[in-house]
Amino acid sequence: MSDAALLFAAVAFIFLFAGLVKGVIGVGLPTVAMGLLSVAMPPAEAAAIMVLPAVVTNLWQMAAGPALAVLARRFALMMAGVVVGTFATIGLLTGTSTSIATGALGSVLAAYGFYGIAGAGFEVRRKSERYLSPLIGLITGMLTGATGVFVIPVVPYLSSLKLEKEELIQSIGISAFVCPAALWLALAVNGKYQAVVAGTSLVALLPALIGMYAGQHVRRRLQPAVFRRWFFCGLIALGGYMVFRSVRHAYA
Repeated sequence: MSDAALLFAAVAFIFLFAGLVKGVIGVGLPTVAMGLLSVAMPPAEAAAIMVLPAVVTNLWQMAAGPALAVLARRFALMMAGVVVGTFATIGLLTGTSTSIATGALGSVLAAYGFYGIAGAGFEVRRKSERYLSPLIGLITGMLTGATGVFVIPVVPYLSSLKLEKEELIQSIGISAFVCPAALWLALAVNGKYQAVVAGTSLVALLPALIGMYAGQHVRRRLQPAVFRRWFFCGLIALGGYMVFRSVRHAYA
């Protein structure tokens, strides 16, 4: 089997698994995909492959629900912060040295894993959103540009707003659509979204959708809390490995 065929097979398997995770617990496709892809390739290349499946699979989550226009207005400044932050730090992801980006990605994955296991919770008052939302968006965008992962701190923040269930799902969908879209644009502007990568990203879309569909069926038979716990433990292990690899490379 040629190297190209091996690459396509590996990408298909990774996105099948990442889609399965998203189908079962509702989140995690970009996180799992970036974490696994970055073990075998530079984070910038992994991010370029990830963005199309991430945008498409989150489109329905953003569009579905009763309050898209209201929530889009409410979090407009936060999404603007995401775009600004992503473009501000995209150089860390696209630079010639990838050890910093790899270590940063591992740190974000591990932090998200610890957050998920701890089940930590806090509440933000509505009046505080005026200044917190743009800041959260900016930090999320900066982490997106530097690592390709966009769950921290926006997902915990949205969870802290005590939104109704459907509003929370739709709000996360808006963020999960805008973040990879901003990353996609930033990569393209910096010449890191070439035709070959776009083709690989397109190949990844189908297994991601198949995985999501399968995951939704699995969710009916498993306790999501159990699967979520193992998922977060896996993120901690993967993130720790990536940090260790980055440190070892830096001092090699």
